[in-house]
Amino acid sequence: MPSLLGIDSGLTVTKAVIFDIDGTPLAVARRRVTQFIPKARHIERDMDELWSATADAIREAITLSNRPASDVQGIAATAHGDGIYLLDHERIPLGRAILSLDSRAGAVIDRWMENNVADQAIELTGQIPHVSAPSTLLAWIRDMEPERFKRIGHFLSCKDWLRFCLTGIVGTDRTEASTSFTDVKTQEYSQEALRLFGLQKLVHALPPAARSDQIIGRVTREAAHLTGLAEGTPVVAGLHDVTASALGAGGYAKGVVAVIAGTYSINETLSSEPRVDRRWFCRNGIAPGIWNNMSISPASTANYDWFLDKLCAGERTKGEVQGSSIHALLAPEIDAAFDRPSTALFHPYLFGSPYGASASAGFFGLGGWHDRGDMLRAVLEGIAFNHRIHVDALGDGFEFEEARLAGGVSRNPLVVQMFADVLGIPVTVTETDEAAAWGAALCAGSGAGAYANPQSDPRDITRIAKTCQPDAARRADYDKRYRVFRQIADAMTPLWPKIAGLAPEQSVTDEAEPRH
Repeated sequence: MPSLLGIDSGLTVTKAVIFDIDGTPLAVARRRVTQFIPKARHIERDMDELWSATADAIREAITLSNRPASDVQGIAATAHGDGIYLLDHERIPLGRAILSLDSRAGAVIDRWMENNVADQAIELTGQIPHVSAPSTLLAWIRDMEPERFKRIGHFLSCKDWLRFCLTGIVGTDRTEASTSFTDVKTQEYSQEALRLFGLQKLVHALPPAARSDQIIGRVTREAAHLTGLAEGTPVVAGLHDVTASALGAGGYAKGVVAVIAGTYSINETLSSEPRVDRRWFCRNGIAPGIWNNMSISPASTANYDWFLDKLCAGERTKGEVQGSSIHALLAPEIDAAFDRPSTALFHPYLFGSPYGASASAGFFGLGGWHDRGDMLRAVLEGIAFNHRIHVDALGDGFEFEEARLAGGVSRNPLVVQMFADVLGIPVTVTETDEAAAWGAALCAGSGAGAYANPQSDPRDITRIAKTCQPDAARRADYDKRYRVFRQIADAMTPLWPKIAGLAPEQSVTDEAEPRH
């Protein structure tokens, strides 16, 4: 029976998911991948460890599928976008990868804001450079690690490192190519963009870009040995996980805003012409002539996961012993908190924000009578409020009538209803647990000839979807809370840099392994 392999590598977990050709998931295997934080704002991972963990997950998924490896007709990877994965001129990893949660290059952004580079960048590339963009990180390496900079042979995204490991072919796809160095009008690489960022010496390191569903190579003998895949299995170019998630959730369409509540607050809608604004990135779509308009910040469910790790360790241990989900164990606390009034608010800015690199997280309105459930409610509300900042921005430039929600929190009906009430539009979720992996698999199936194109989803989306309508009374209450949330953030904006300055040389142990 034909099947497809979708690889989805996030910031802490890498997954391999095997799907039947009709879209039914047959097997899922996961591996955690260590994050290293050698000092404040530096968040890294070992590239070889990532590949080893992914190969193990692929082998396990094949075993769990009860299908021979030869049944896999096509493979595609998706992964966290931005950040940087470097190879030297011998195509060997050049130090640890820098992840998209990293904010070491804030001074580069400050300089570009002051000297007009940012203004030129949005006109040329369709986006204001941000702290973990490839352009920003490469400029930081040029300035701070010049010897490493000289040794750069190729710079890749996360998913492109994995497809290199599978095939031995260096390259990327259209969606990932547009993270820093493409002309927003032509959708092709621009040497002017390299010159703008002072990176013209890296023209040789630009990875060739292909369509997301284009076969770019085949599984090598070495990769087959490590993964259990059949040697020669086709591998397509793959795509950025923002677009993969929207595609897999049935939200990759005009008139829809895809809301992905993951490590990042991802909010995306399509257009058939480029439209640039400082509040969103205008990047390449899967097909030429389509643009992905993405308003994002690293401020979504990573905050919830951090809270669970730091303040709910007992429940996590209990769940692991009992085979229960920590989310199920905490659900009564959270449900009870939503049933009572609360003054608690939370800014979900542990790893970044729409307010700049100096912003930090914080609870406001807490009293001695509040409990952990109230804090969890505030965290979840803060995540939804941050998504609203981005969705409202996109609403100023594009028309959409509904949101498609994906991410782990979309499994909780109470949270889905909260998003509908906060956003003020219908919110639809599907039964797809692995939306990003399925989006990648759709590209693999298109490349293998199983589907006409990546949007030819064989599933009956209407049958597996559920829509929550906003409630007028709750909407009014959330509007009031949201206004206070924004007012506090505006008041904190001049104070956040001063808070950051209290510990400018803050460092942490290299063994730190946050779980987001």
